[in-house]
Amino acid sequence: MMGKFWYKIGPIIVVVIAIFVLWYAAAVGLNTAWAKDKAKRAGVELTTSEIIKDTMSQKKPKLPAPHQVGAEIWKTTVEKKVTSKRSLIYHSSVTLSSTLLGFVMGTSLGIALAVGIVYNRTMDMSVMPWVIASQTIPILAIAPMIIVVLNAVGISGLLPKAVISMYLSFFPVVVGMVKGLRSPDHMQLDQMKTWSASGSQQFWKLRLPSSMPYLFTSLKIAMAAALVGAIIGELPTGAVAGLGARLLAGSYYGQTIQIWSALIMAAALAASLVGIIGMIQAVVLKRMGMVQ
Repeated sequence: MMGKFWYKIGPIIVVVIAIFVLWYAAAVGLNTAWAKDKAKRAGVELTTSEIIKDTMSQKKPKLPAPHQVGAEIWKTTVEKKVTSKRSLIYHSSVTLSSTLLGFVMGTSLGIALAVGIVYNRTMDMSVMPWVIASQTIPILAIAPMIIVVLNAVGISGLLPKAVISMYLSFFPVVVGMVKGLRSPDHMQLDQMKTWSASGSQQFWKLRLPSSMPYLFTSLKIAMAAALVGAIIGELPTGAVAGLGARLLAGSYYGQTIQIWSALIMAAALAASLVGIIGMIQAVVLKRMGMVQ
């Protein structure tokens, strides 16, 4: 039993340890120049151990060490009230709200377009190329345009950020659902026809159930993309709340530790959301008899 456990967890632990070792090594390498510069101006010469110690405790390092980021996350989550404007939990909740709204909008749009593309030859030939072309536009270029246009018609706050999240998240859903709805083979479709199944019956009884594994895979990608979109949406608005605002404030004042803590928090939030989708996927597919 323990052997199987370590067989599954062991490689993950090794990778995590390797990441931390490389991270510490990179922190020492990038922060050494500043440590030596300070020592030179003070007229002192540092030993190797003193240089390493200095690189681990700088207030504004080029690359903060893992323990510095961990301490910042602890201070801004556990030691701060959830309602505090300095709490990462508060900022995460602001970003989460626009992420979830954008994800729901993007998923709905993606599924609707996928159904149209599969069942309508004209949409397949005309809409699908534009769906693909839409993702060639850099989101950093289009995000300010979306914000400005929506503000011009009196729409501000949560919705503009959600629209940017929707823009990034609908694409994987479209592609995944088109593939999934077309996954039944000709024999299955012919069998449905021999049973005189209508188009709607074929959709609900065959195409949609067959598309579920593709849909959930797409939803995981879409959720991560929606979070990225929400963070990007907070940057051009000068937002005072949200993980994007936290990143922006850190960049203004050179607070690299704050920047990295917000990045790690965003990664943890994305992992949690994707994990929730994964758990729902396992339950749904098991009930459908697609997994043991």
